[in-house]
Amino acid sequence: MIDVKNITKSFGSLQVLKGIDLHIDRGEVVSIVGPSGAGKTTLLQIIGTLDRPDTGSVCVDGIDTTRLSQKALSDFRNRHLGFVFQFHQLLPEFTAIENIMIPAFIAGKSTAQAKERAQELLQFMGLSDRASHKPAELSGGEKQRIAVARALMNNPAVILADEPSGSLDTHNKQELHQLFFDLRDRFGQTFVIVTHDEQLATLTDRTIHMRDGLLQSPTEPTPPTEP
Repeated sequence: MIDVKNITKSFGSLQVLKGIDLHIDRGEVVSIVGPSGAGKTTLLQIIGTLDRPDTGSVCVDGIDTTRLSQKALSDFRNRHLGFVFQFHQLLPEFTAIENIMIPAFIAGKSTAQAKERAQELLQFMGLSDRASHKPAELSGGEKQRIAVARALMNNPAVILADEPSGSLDTHNKQELHQLFFDLRDRFGQTFVIVTHDEQLATLTDRTIHMRDGLLQSPTEPTPPTEP
């Protein structure tokens, strides 16, 4: 599903990533943890095509994204990737359902198609009764669930999340963490989550540790033990 090979990235004289090799299977829920400055967010942004590596390749669903033009990259990102950030980044002037529909409009889908999909996601999130509410009228947990629904709008193969529960209280954190696994089971997405939340990291299928721009733990899934 995701193959990262020999990724390096520098900003000026500072080398942030120093040769990353990583494979993530389809349907895995993977957490990336490490101290601030380890390179976690930079790696996530490169996997998500929001930034380009200095060297190496990133293949997502069989497509080498480092070879795509900017226009092809934008289209690929819209159709194949979904993003969830620490702060929901909903547009305040739009309602919940309108925020969810935005990626569908970018992809050229009709209003009818976008609305049907958005209503399905709202129902799955348990937020059908909040469809016409604007972000200022939603709780923190509700806003983040709307942001997750927006990420799922075009049924992407991969969801990339950067500290998704960092701004939530304990109850909403637990609900959001469970939601990721429910979504994987329902829609089959692969999740890559950068987090400082140890509870979330222990729940994921695999935890990848980073320090000083390098991976610090085995990165291949452990084969199942024969009974």
